[in-house]
Amino acid sequence: MPLSGYQDFINSVIGWLLRSLFWLLYNPFAWTYDWVAWIVSLGSWNQWVRTVIPLISDEPILEIGHGPGHLQCLLLISHKNAFGLDLSSSMGKIAYKRLRSAHLTSSLARANAVNLPYPGESFRSVVATFPSEYIADSRSLSEIKRVLKVNGRLVILPFAWITGKRWLERLAAWLFQVTGQSPGLPADGEIPSGIHGQWVSSLVDSAKQLGFFVTFHKVSLRTSCVMIILAKKVSIPEK
Repeated sequence: MPLSGYQDFINSVIGWLLRSLFWLLYNPFAWTYDWVAWIVSLGSWNQWVRTVIPLISDEPILEIGHGPGHLQCLLLISHKNAFGLDLSSSMGKIAYKRLRSAHLTSSLARANAVNLPYPGESFRSVVATFPSEYIADSRSLSEIKRVLKVNGRLVILPFAWITGKRWLERLAAWLFQVTGQSPGLPADGEIPSGIHGQWVSSLVDSAKQLGFFVTFHKVSLRTSCVMIILAKKVSIPEK
């Protein structure tokens, strides 16, 4: 088998394994999600999620793929008018219990991103942290555009990079890259290169075709950094 064909085969196997793992983590093993996220991020997962908050101050806010509900808690504790949506009933139960234990009123729904159960122009902000490739589907983006008000923003946190120099941090960074959880670290304002950044490129292309104005933001933390994509719904596409 040619080297390129072998690499494609390895990438397809890794992709299948990861999709299977994510399905398990979001469904029958959803109760392990927080543990797994904490371990693979060396305790930084929730810190990464919090980096989107300054970009989603405009309300009402819709979180797509709310997962175990950490961002929902942070928004509601800050008295934000926040709604959450997830296709996984297991994640919905976990998030509901977390919000109830914090004495917070939840507005959670179980639905698919390609068919959002909200009227048009309902939200000023839509956010998704570490979504799977569904977020790049033109149908999902069309639905997000429909429910966003004009000048509303879509905030996506697709990748994080562990940049610390300790041996454990170097190992975690290597695992993130070889499993496709983060591609090579791009320069500021650039789309990640390589096969693992392809869905981001597809997302950006689809968003621009729908009239979103897209920018990239990189947030540096002590031992890691995250990339945030900001797509603004404009009445006339900005040049």
